[in-house]
Amino acid sequence: MQDYEWVEREAMKTLERLMPRLQPLMTHEPNKEIFLTRLQYEFPRLFRLLHELYGQRYDFFYHLEQILMNAVEMFIKRPAELKALDQQREADKLWFQSETMVGGVCYVDLFADDLKGIKKRIPYFKELGLTYVHLMPLFQSPEENSDGGYAISDYRTVNPDLGTMEQLADLAKAFRKEGISLVLDFVFNHTSDEHIWAKRALQGEERYQDFYYMFPDRTMPDAYERTLREIFPDQAPGNFTYRREVDKWVWTSFYDFQWDLNYKNPDVFNAMMGEMLFLANQGVEVLRLDAVAFIWKQLGTSCESLAQAHMIIRAYNAITRIVCPAMLFKSEAIVHPNDVATYIGWEEAPLSYHPTLMALLWEALATRKVELLHASMARRFHLPSDCAWVNYVRVHDDIGWTFADEDAAELWINGYDHRQFLNAFYLGEFDGSFAIGEVFGYNERTGDKRISGTGASLAGVEKAVNANDDLQLELSIKRFLLIHSIILSVGGIPLIYLGDELATLNDYSYKEDPNKKDDSRWVHRSKLDWQRAKKRTDKSTVEGMMFQNLTHMIDIRKSTPAIGQGVTTFFPSHNPHILAFSRAGSFVVLANFSEFEQTIPSHVLDAYSSLGSADSLTDLIADADMTLTDTITLAPYQVMWLQS
Repeated sequence: MQDYEWVEREAMKTLERLMPRLQPLMTHEPNKEIFLTRLQYEFPRLFRLLHELYGQRYDFFYHLEQILMNAVEMFIKRPAELKALDQQREADKLWFQSETMVGGVCYVDLFADDLKGIKKRIPYFKELGLTYVHLMPLFQSPEENSDGGYAISDYRTVNPDLGTMEQLADLAKAFRKEGISLVLDFVFNHTSDEHIWAKRALQGEERYQDFYYMFPDRTMPDAYERTLREIFPDQAPGNFTYRREVDKWVWTSFYDFQWDLNYKNPDVFNAMMGEMLFLANQGVEVLRLDAVAFIWKQLGTSCESLAQAHMIIRAYNAITRIVCPAMLFKSEAIVHPNDVATYIGWEEAPLSYHPTLMALLWEALATRKVELLHASMARRFHLPSDCAWVNYVRVHDDIGWTFADEDAAELWINGYDHRQFLNAFYLGEFDGSFAIGEVFGYNERTGDKRISGTGASLAGVEKAVNANDDLQLELSIKRFLLIHSIILSVGGIPLIYLGDELATLNDYSYKEDPNKKDDSRWVHRSKLDWQRAKKRTDKSTVEGMMFQNLTHMIDIRKSTPAIGQGVTTFFPSHNPHILAFSRAGSFVVLANFSEFEQTIPSHVLDAYSSLGSADSLTDLIADADMTLTDTITLAPYQVMWLQS
């Protein structure tokens, strides 16, 4: 444990000693005083974290000086326009909580071929109502083994097929002009084995071998393996890979071509900090921190979500507050819900994906009951007032059933058995299922598996289209809109996986590609069909039904301040099929997860909102006034957004 008073004193002494070396670097920097003011404020926190991580090293103060000099250099290189944005965001630090925030995520090549194509599609983003666009990994990566771009060979080079770094910076500028924030991934747990650091490690350079975890034999890997889980047991079993070139075993949590970085080495912290700040200086406003749970290793543990992983992120957070405070972190932790929450905080990651909400929306569609969704959200949705969830129904990855077993047990639900049911349901193997999905990550030993598939195919659109069943098609579109209505209204930033707004179906052509055929996630990573997109204005088509109804809800969201304000309260609806919650007590959502008409007593509005005493209410989605009677009736899969 650190003596905090001692650390605070030493921090200020250290900064005083370092200033004569830092200030000359900023002689011609017009924003020097702004930087120094931020540094003075944040340095005690940064020092405390770095001392906890690396203070036992004899060369700690050397590395600390190198980190600060790196930060100064990147601040000097930061464009004036972005420095102005920094000051704007410091004055309005909760800008991301606005009801006007609506996100979309896509692969550059699959959505628009390249960065030039993305720029040309800005009018489409605006038509959809997006103010936040996340472009999936677009950096240089191996041609054959890229893990969808998550095996990065060069953080400062865009994949030449997609464009250049100059074009990325230009796109960020064009986005800002249109009120759109650029979001990118920061893959900081691992690099590709084709990264220059890995190549130099394979050439025998000890400095770069220390950038990774490399072992001369199986002694330590076997010792670690006793407490590690396999992330991709069917595609990449084990956590270590033998490299003949150096006769060593390398830590590879995910795939054998992705080498885990060794953050016990402060050189790695500093090097990756430089990559992070370089991206910030291209105009990135949100960085998705990939695989945050895995960035620190300790023998005898699961090597997931260790305390030092949080320290690393918080230290990077402190650096961004000094150099580029307009940029925020978004954590991606697909772990137990309790662990997900530990990454969220203003001094760590103010934004976080909400994998539990995503999984339980699909669970509620399958069961037609909201008890587990309600119980989990009532317990787990609340966040610190300066943070926000990023809520989604699908992303590029598989669906894992990340609810807490203890939440399920309180409802007499066996977690393991329930996951097996959900897998069978979304694979279309359960009698009466509306879904068509594919298996991902099957583990023969445990029976665990996960689900791939586009949102529309999992919601029933594909099955209905194949059967030429108009009634089921209508219900499937309503299902898909229902879960989108929740992410749009529940508070936080809604994130649409682009293509879902057109009800895109599974694409099975990946099975013909030898580099993709063993990864079923490519079934929902299809190229956007712009011919289909032309139908989005025609409500007689699947594309039009989805797009027009979705944009209608987005428009309402953007004009409803209550969605961006206050606290979300999940309250009992007294009907197992209807989810009920309020925002700030003045905006209520009722959602029927059943294909049958359902009713609730109107008095449920009294205790949890100000609406029960209103003479009349307006359902914003239906654009209709309603007078409260003893009961409120919802049609199959209907959602009401109620205000007085």
